[in-house]
Amino acid sequence: MKEAVTKEIIPPDFVRKMKFYLTSPQPCPYLPGKMERKVFANLAVDGAVGLNDSLTRSGFRRSQTIAYRPACKACGACRSVRIDVAAFDMSRRWKRVLAKNAMLERDPRHPRATREQFRLLKKYLNDRHPGGGMTEMEIRDYAGMVDASPVRTVVFEYRNRLVAGQDDDSSLQAAALTDVLRDGLSMVYSFFKPELAKRSVGAFMVLDHIRLASELGLPYVYLGYWVKNSEKMGYKADFS
Repeated sequence: MKEAVTKEIIPPDFVRKMKFYLTSPQPCPYLPGKMERKVFANLAVDGAVGLNDSLTRSGFRRSQTIAYRPACKACGACRSVRIDVAAFDMSRRWKRVLAKNAMLERDPRHPRATREQFRLLKKYLNDRHPGGGMTEMEIRDYAGMVDASPVRTVVFEYRNRLVAGQDDDSSLQAAALTDVLRDGLSMVYSFFKPELAKRSVGAFMVLDHIRLASELGLPYVYLGYWVKNSEKMGYKADFS
């Protein structure tokens, strides 16, 4: 397993530091009746930035200090998805999404958890993913999710642009926890006010990351895994 994952992907100086582990079978959260297993490695090591870059390019996903990838024996439904920034078509549909959310401004923040972010996350989870594994998160769990990043991570906060003479809502509207890689931006997790779903704010944040990647000269935006028959991940197919 170790040689298969690292061959010609990760530089030799990383290889000797890496240990991969395999989880026991667990019920799949995306496909009913299926079981999942993951292979994972610890990122809390020297050279974590380069290691995360290489593993992300080879289909891994980061969660706190762990990089993981599905390793299901008889299922290949999970597909690692990234957007080719230069080839992406900013269609009329996407331009309308950008226009609907033109009042939102992106504010990059150091990866430090705040209570305002956590309150918004809880509201989002309770509305969009009731009963999911993350709904039981407490503030310390969220802090571990954000503060524990061993790589180059930014929290992009989105707030309404302040206009002189208007009583605008300056509260947090949306946020995205994003890793900055050598070849792109990896959207680790994003959330927003549930009432903004009608404005497609989730899609807006993806589009905004595409714009930012283009400005920075980065070729890709990584969206994580897509499962064809999973309703939770259906939106990612829109960016194919």
